[in-house]
Amino acid sequence: MSGFFPVPAEALVLSGDATARGRAQATDPRADPVRVRAATVGRVETARTAGVIDAAARDYLTRQRAFHLAHDPDGMAELAGIAEGFGLSEDDLFTHLHLGTLNDLKSGARLEGDGCSAWAVPDGPDGPIVVKNRDYSGLHRGIQRVTHHAGPDVTTGAMLCLGSLGSPAAYSSGVNARGLALADTQVAVRTHRVGWLRYFLMTRILATCGTVDEALRLIASKPHAGGGTLILADMSGDTAAVELGASGPGVTRGGRVWRTNHFVLPGHAADTLLPEGDRIAGNSGERFAYLDRILPDLTPSVAEAARLMQTHRDTAPGAAPLCQHGETEASQTLSTAIYSCRLGTLTFSEGNPCTGNWQTCPMPS
Repeated sequence: MSGFFPVPAEALVLSGDATARGRAQATDPRADPVRVRAATVGRVETARTAGVIDAAARDYLTRQRAFHLAHDPDGMAELAGIAEGFGLSEDDLFTHLHLGTLNDLKSGARLEGDGCSAWAVPDGPDGPIVVKNRDYSGLHRGIQRVTHHAGPDVTTGAMLCLGSLGSPAAYSSGVNARGLALADTQVAVRTHRVGWLRYFLMTRILATCGTVDEALRLIASKPHAGGGTLILADMSGDTAAVELGASGPGVTRGGRVWRTNHFVLPGHAADTLLPEGDRIAGNSGERFAYLDRILPDLTPSVAEAARLMQTHRDTAPGAAPLCQHGETEASQTLSTAIYSCRLGTLTFSEGNPCTGNWQTCPMPS
């Protein structure tokens, strides 16, 4: 890709136990507490006003909290530290992480669009890579941050993540020091239950698993709340796409894998809830079909992956809008993340990938 010269970037280094790492998010000199509040508990306040958080939702959240305290105490400790650091309600932060689920339980009532396109390939000039366009609320502009995590609960050595201040470490994507990378996509679904929410699950995978096989065993070991997908790859070139259905995970294993914002596997596809009027979720099928046509013939480098993720409808005949543009605070492509499992690097765009604002960050030593 001619002219692809990402500039070096530094991660926010967070160390210590999970509580300390969460608390230390607020020490970032670039952190804007007003923006963090608006993007997290502010959205919860909007959901309350809209009637999304009713008695049934509060009961579900109570049971979800009990589940995560029992099965992911480190994840809950990180959330408590984040709340303390920014002076926010821990209960509201927990609710914020569940807003997609609560919207689904209200038959798909959406406060804003939410999307993402993600894929992985097992080989290429830069080794196995995991790639994601992050389509999310414009409120997260300015609070996206690359973070490096190390501590006693991170048994893989370290994690390098692209997420948002005010949220758990792998609140979008990441790679660990053993070369396992992952990214998620949002999928609204008809069916939810008490179980692992993927925003907590993703961090725990990176903290404790070094291979796709280890990650799949962890995923299979607990029930899941339902909704969303994971794309994984490791240093050996093993890959997987996981549909996190409430009935159990559905797995596509090996080779080139990709997902957008709907389930595709038998037994899961019918559970997809495509909300009426959601522009980004509404073009999920178009983006999936485009990746289905393009990826089997690619063995891409990081630079070639960056070029693909800049695709708009007018890029070429039959192209799909992988790079999405919103207005004001609407959902839009906030960033592109490209992880090299072999090199242990994150190459990312700050904003839409078509703007050419690329940076690269290695796993700190």
